Amino acid sequence: MKAKAGVSALVLLFLGGLWLVAAPFAVGYQPRGGAYADATINDLWVGGGLAGLSFVALVIYAADALRELARRGKHADA
Repeated sequence: MKAKAGVSALVLLFLGGLWLVAAPFAVGYQPRGGAYADATINDLWVGGGLAGLSFVALVIYAADALRELARRGKHADA
């Protein structure tokens, strides 16, 4: 149960980070072709960092889960 909650939280953080990156352009407070506003720069850095860190954590979790399955011998042989 704890693993599902943790993975769910990481997925939500990843999606939140992606939204922060896309929001200035999707919502329209960043003018097309104009210089980046301070809010846009902030959203890009914070959103990119949040998405990046949560993605790395998801990859580490998946690698650990695969390692555990291989250790237990419950993986299917192709």
